[in-house]
Amino acid sequence: MAAPSLDDKLVVAISSRALFDFEEENRVFEGGDAAGYMRLQLERLDRPAKPGIAFSLVKKLLAFNDAGAQRVEVVVLSRNDPVSGMRVFRSAKANGIHLERGVFTQGRSPFGYLRPLKATLFLSANADDVRGALAAGFPAARVLTESVLASVNYPDEVRIAFDGDAVLFSDEAEQVFQKNGLEAFQQHEQSKATQPLPGGPFKPLLAALHRLQKAGDTGMRIRTALVTARSAPAHERAIRTLMDWKIDVDEAMFLGGLPKGEFLREFEPDFFFDDQTRHVSHAALHVPSGHVAAGIANLVA
Repeated sequence: MAAPSLDDKLVVAISSRALFDFEEENRVFEGGDAAGYMRLQLERLDRPAKPGIAFSLVKKLLAFNDAGAQRVEVVVLSRNDPVSGMRVFRSAKANGIHLERGVFTQGRSPFGYLRPLKATLFLSANADDVRGALAAGFPAARVLTESVLASVNYPDEVRIAFDGDAVLFSDEAEQVFQKNGLEAFQQHEQSKATQPLPGGPFKPLLAALHRLQKAGDTGMRIRTALVTARSAPAHERAIRTLMDWKIDVDEAMFLGGLPKGEFLREFEPDFFFDDQTRHVSHAALHVPSGHVAAGIANLVA
């Protein structure tokens, strides 16, 4: 029998608050009563937690597994204590989520465990942990727990929407925009239209999703969308970059600075990733959303 391995799997590391609705319990913890939080979780051990913001994404990704191949692994990576971890595992079982592995650090930052987990994605409600993960080179996003839950209209499709600059792509062009404005950005991108952008923090996830789609016929599909504030003529460089990577997206929206929320509401993603807090906050009114604290727009003064 082969030794257990996470090689060649899409590994989602996720905090308990991103996977389940632990907001009521978390208010006790944030109020400074760590012992009360642990006691409350223990008292509710047999009460399954309700699905959280990233629940739909996780459940659909796990549906790519079948008896012949385990292509996706979900691991809880949490600042929770091990006692609370028992409730996480019980809640997962009650909600039809197959969990085998979890790391619970009782208040300490857990992102260092992403490397031995070979994580493809890290989702957490903790901004500091997400920044640490991104700095270490992992696709990571802070889940906005105030987001609306995912639509139930596409049970056989994992639907994911990505911003472009500083998410799928590097922030090279975003730096020009932030320093010199829109006209300079458009000129810069038009002059470099045939030169592919460097990859951003979420390029590895997009590539992993592309591989997962081609791995086998499980009855599940992946549908991706690029949802960007870019407009013509800056659209061309984005499209050519994806062509150079040999990775397709199913939909592309070049919105020229329009609010993204209403467009995302129509696409109905299981999750949306963006580096701009204003875009993420607006999107969260319509779809499950996560903030990618990367690039020049997120430099800490």
